[in-house]
Amino acid sequence: MKTSATLKLESEAEADRDHEFEFTDADFAHIRELVYRYAGIALSDAKRNLVYSRLARRLRRLNLNTSFFRENHHFETLRNLVLPELMAGHGKRRIRIWSAGCSTGEEPYSIAMTVKESVPESSGWDVKILATDLDTNVLQKARDGIYDAERVQQIPQARLQRWMRRGSGANAGQVRVSNELQDIIQFNQLNLMESWPMRGPFDVIFCRNVVIYFDKDTQRRLFDRFADLMAPEGYLFVGHSETLYKVTERFELQGHTVYRKKN
Repeated sequence: MKTSATLKLESEAEADRDHEFEFTDADFAHIRELVYRYAGIALSDAKRNLVYSRLARRLRRLNLNTSFFRENHHFETLRNLVLPELMAGHGKRRIRIWSAGCSTGEEPYSIAMTVKESVPESSGWDVKILATDLDTNVLQKARDGIYDAERVQQIPQARLQRWMRRGSGANAGQVRVSNELQDIIQFNQLNLMESWPMRGPFDVIFCRNVVIYFDKDTQRRLFDRFADLMAPEGYLFVGHSETLYKVTERFELQGHTVYRKKN
């Protein structure tokens, strides 16, 4: 006869198998820390499935998922508008990009691929990408740059062959991003609500699907801090459900969820 504890464990295991989105112990710990930090609410282990169901509902509603080249129009804008504009300008031959809230690294690696394919190797441009996140666990995965092969299936084959290395033997079914991409990215742990050690200026900031969890006052402070750290007329990319309308007047809309810092 099964005990109540056994039945509970089986129920939780069944729930995990039915999960639409991956939700690890580290994910729950991260959410629990955020909720406690910003709301003072201590979530017990018993609230794990409740937290997952609320997050999954939000992800479905916003059509969000972690993937390479997510919201691809941002990378097309970076390739076709922003990078040519920066390279046509005068001054120092440097480009600085910040991926704020980089999670497991798909966004900064997508940025790096776009940059490497757009800025000629022989051009002498100094390009660096800063990638930050609050969670040290996801940052380590980002630094490792190793992903299940199914996570990169949407990347065109030519691009995949150029920037990814397929594993063999014990690593079969996985890919690793090339050293060439990793060399231009610096991954750092950072709480956006605390002090920032970097001085900038950044030409481009990606902060996508992060501020949806903040109230308007917190969003305003964050966007103003971004503006303070950006180069004149720098570009800010936000998530498809986010807007700066009635939040800050320091940016002007350039296209769908693409903003430019005002002088």
